[in-house]
Amino acid sequence: MRKATAAVRHDNAIGDTDPRLFGAFVEHLGRCVYGGIYEPGHPTADAQGFRHDVLALVRELAPTIMRYPGGNFVSGYNWEDGVGPVEQRPRRLDLAWMSTEPNTFGTNEFIDWCRLADIEPMLAVNLGTRGGDAARNLLEYCNHPGGTAWSDLRRSHGWDQPHDVKFWCLGNEMDGPWQMEMKTAHEYGRIATEAAKMMRWTDPRIELAACGSSGRNMPTFGAWEDEVLQHTFDHVEYISLHTYINDYAGDTGALLAAPDLMDTFIEEVVAIADSVAARKHSSRRIMLSFDEWNVWYRTRRARDGRVKPGWPVAPPILEEAYSMADALSFGGMCISLLNHADRVKVACLAQLVNVIAPIMTETGGPAWRQTIFFPFAQMSRYGRGRVLRAEVDSDTYAARYFDPRGTTDLHFPLPAVPYLKLAAVEDPATGAITVFALNHHLSEPMPLELALPGFGTPVLVEALQLRDDDLQATNTRDQPERVVPTKLKGLRMASDRVRGTLAPASWNMIRLDRAN
Repeated sequence: MRKATAAVRHDNAIGDTDPRLFGAFVEHLGRCVYGGIYEPGHPTADAQGFRHDVLALVRELAPTIMRYPGGNFVSGYNWEDGVGPVEQRPRRLDLAWMSTEPNTFGTNEFIDWCRLADIEPMLAVNLGTRGGDAARNLLEYCNHPGGTAWSDLRRSHGWDQPHDVKFWCLGNEMDGPWQMEMKTAHEYGRIATEAAKMMRWTDPRIELAACGSSGRNMPTFGAWEDEVLQHTFDHVEYISLHTYINDYAGDTGALLAAPDLMDTFIEEVVAIADSVAARKHSSRRIMLSFDEWNVWYRTRRARDGRVKPGWPVAPPILEEAYSMADALSFGGMCISLLNHADRVKVACLAQLVNVIAPIMTETGGPAWRQTIFFPFAQMSRYGRGRVLRAEVDSDTYAARYFDPRGTTDLHFPLPAVPYLKLAAVEDPATGAITVFALNHHLSEPMPLELALPGFGTPVLVEALQLRDDDLQATNTRDQPERVVPTKLKGLRMASDRVRGTLAPASWNMIRLDRAN
């Protein structure tokens, strides 16, 4: 039996979590919008067509910010198509997902939905087929109070008060050949800089994120970030990162190890950003926006999982059925984000409903939670606060992660993956600590001793585990609670120690308070 120890010190903090770290993503893709958050005629739909069964699950998931409208979709999107009287909006071919976009849901509807869900909106602008002029016009439409053509157009559409959107993304994955109007780093850096200038002149209060590489395995990764930031450094607050973890190899150990590569990705981008700052003799620090992250592979490479023939409206594509194993790797990604809270200030789980999502729906029918729902909901509710540095001593294992890109098969060796991956977050108001812990071992329980020096004798508030004997178990329409959190039993408190045993292949959350 492999033992693990961890020490968490009150005076050794990584940083505070930004509320935006717990975000998600809605794209005009498949059934994310149509049939997901928006389905007029559904038994739970309100007058605007918003599904309230989905809204209830969204509130339980508790995302704080929502990225919209893409994603690949945004690089061919004319924002003007999605505003004004619905019956007058044009239908367009969407080349991103080979479908027909009816435009019955657009910017104003999205803002209304965010307000209803108590979520901050994040808008992306099209820097693919369009540019800075369209971007600043959209910003004026959304944020200017009135008295100009674009702001008065918004008011004529029925939204008298400005939307006051603070966070804006300058395009999406512009390094990708799959992207409409793909750019070189120089081309993108120039257009992003000019768009940023005009947008900030229009509303100086906004925050901007430049596009980083669309993945760590892109051939231009590193050089892309360097050149883009050479252009945009003085005009943006963030650079974006995207990561999707897979199990194409059918190797669960490697799947659970993959979040360690996410750690490396973050640290590499931080190093590049700070290198640019050094060369510019600047004390300014660019923060990271991890605005796409998830587990995704079953529907990713096969064309029939991504595209349906005949240009349909909202086809069922990219509808990943998440397993228990996927939830474990996903939980590891949650821990990676928390443990880099000093520089990762924004993150968006991609996506929210139906499309590689924690929430699934049946058109006209029920909605339910996927396995990945639970680690995110726990992180969002209890991961807000001061992230403490965890000193982990654990046995390790070797893994080899397989990540294909196009016709190239890439392998990433991970020679020493700790069986224990852990993050600890302190509530600054109460001093309570929440520990998120992942046992990577697929067959052995893990005796764990957690030291909390200076904390006093801890009081157990709650302990939950997510596990199943069948790592391929999923939640479905007919079995929506096949995989759910259960009580983690057997924890013992003594002095400044917590002792217990983590089940094999388990995600765990332990909430501790100080003794009175």
